[in-house]
Amino acid sequence: MTDFQLRNTPLLSRVGADRSDHLRTDVDAAIAGWSDAAILRVDGRGQVLVVDGKVVLGDSAALGDTPPDDAVFLGRIESGRHVWAIRAPLAPPEDGVDAKVLDLRRTGVLFDDVSAQLVASATALLNWHDAARFSAYDGAPTRPTKGGWARVNPLTGHEEFPRIDPAVICLVHDGGDRVVLARQRDWPERAFSLLAGFVEAGESFETCVSREIAEEVGLAVRDVRYLGSQPWPFPRSLMVGFHAVADPDQPFSFNDGEITEAAWFTRDEVRAALAAGDWSSAAASDAKLLLPGSISIAREIIESWAERD
Repeated sequence: MTDFQLRNTPLLSRVGADRSDHLRTDVDAAIAGWSDAAILRVDGRGQVLVVDGKVVLGDSAALGDTPPDDAVFLGRIESGRHVWAIRAPLAPPEDGVDAKVLDLRRTGVLFDDVSAQLVASATALLNWHDAARFSAYDGAPTRPTKGGWARVNPLTGHEEFPRIDPAVICLVHDGGDRVVLARQRDWPERAFSLLAGFVEAGESFETCVSREIAEEVGLAVRDVRYLGSQPWPFPRSLMVGFHAVADPDQPFSFNDGEITEAAWFTRDEVRAALAAGDWSSAAASDAKLLLPGSISIAREIIESWAERD
């Protein structure tokens, strides 16, 4: 079979909270909701506090009567409560519950859908604000506006919005039972994943897939097909997933220096690697192949291909 679909929505693409984007420009509503708003604290390392899969949300009372200038509005949770995020040291839960310090990239699989969405949005926005205090247009100092979803030049009124860097990630297969997996130069031995790369200016996603695979491993691909997408706020990417077909008789060539090793693996080999765990949990085993963790869309794409008969 040359075609397949994702079995599940990637973890960071799941919807758990109401983004309530209409409230970003409604100052009165934002202030009205602030008095009992929930606060998500993200520290300088991108870590949050989590209890039983749920991110710890504090109260807004300690931060004043109105949202701080550097707070970002994330939306509303099921109760209707507004949620804002700030970059700040983590504060232990007021009820004394023992919370774990976790980060989304390494342990996001432990988060429930609401927590994953809130932390992904907060991480992306706060990372952008950290790097966008001066306008890319004219170098002028800017200030946050629209609940943290834009920055504005107070003198000219020029607005800038969160930057997102689109990247493609592609499973290359032979139309049958073999798939290409590759290892970057700085990855551990046996750690393999899919091929990926950033979209260039003036380039479509599909063209990017063909170019990146040719540059990285020297293969020409055909039948490029979309699978799904996932935010990847480390610091500000959007991963757009595809699969494509290549001829396994083509030789590999590593043209851009990013990939140091690539090989064709059978479906049975991939299934065995998936059963062994991921890069972290299987590293101590004698598995010949280590695959990415469950938070990554790469894992979901590989699992969806591997389950096909």
